[in-house]
Amino acid sequence: MKTRIGILGLGGVGGYFGGLLAKTYFNSDTIEIIFIARGETQRLIKANGLTIKTDDALIVAHPFLVSNDPEAIGKLDYIICATKTYDIEESLNSIQKSFKKNTIVLPLYNGVDAPERISTMYPDHEVLQGCVYIVSMIESPSVIRKIGPFEKLFFGSPSAPMNRLKELQTIFSKAGIESYLVDVIEDKVWEKFIFISALASATSYLDQNIGQIIATDASRAIYVELLNEITMIAAVKGLNLPNDIIMQTILKLEKTPHDATSSMHRDLLAGGKFELASLTEFVINEGIKYEIATPTYDKVFTKLKALLPSESNSY
Repeated sequence: MKTRIGILGLGGVGGYFGGLLAKTYFNSDTIEIIFIARGETQRLIKANGLTIKTDDALIVAHPFLVSNDPEAIGKLDYIICATKTYDIEESLNSIQKSFKKNTIVLPLYNGVDAPERISTMYPDHEVLQGCVYIVSMIESPSVIRKIGPFEKLFFGSPSAPMNRLKELQTIFSKAGIESYLVDVIEDKVWEKFIFISALASATSYLDQNIGQIIATDASRAIYVELLNEITMIAAVKGLNLPNDIIMQTILKLEKTPHDATSSMHRDLLAGGKFELASLTEFVINEGIKYEIATPTYDKVFTKLKALLPSESNSY
């Protein structure tokens, strides 16, 4: 029996890592990579494959199958989820028939609320925790652009069978994906969340890219205020994060390409839905839960909520 992996969401994260997997395991005797996509993305990948553009390479990957029909997709051993967080329920409900008894889900979303939401939908399945560090985005349907050399994938679970976790890491490793199986994954996921939540909130609120925030004192001050508020919540939650997490996060930002911005800011500029609930409002709600004031997050949320469109995006 082949190991069958579904990639749900072919944006900057799912498209990039899914593309590396599809390229490596094309015509494999042991592994099948299935892209779960619809519309123009599905049509173009069927015709031409998925293209990944990096700073120094061009990769064209062809999955075993690209479809959004659960009957055609069949049963999956692993599902790697990388849609937008506002599409979690709809996208996973659409492939309910592709779950089998021991299907394992690996969420690679920007927020930290996904595992709990997915476990509510599928309480009998193992839902891992995971996060990635990468600057990548959709250039056009079926074309992913990755900026800079940095890419890391972290995942883990306190309850999933270790043999399945190691199997997945081996699959990643053979595809050239730098992955880390982490014992206490919640700490690592929150470390990433602190980075992405403050960045997404600041870039979207200020309408500035990373370089502009770093170079502007007032903008940098707002970014640091956001970091202070979210790290205070993480501390009260009892997460084991580095004592200098704020400085580490700022240094990480300074190493990120300065002409880049957050995916939430890009979505806002494009006039579509954006991940305000998972990346900004979630922090405010956690602050209320733990009695931590979040005045800067409150200010950001109030402004951005007014900019949310009412129509839904497709995944």
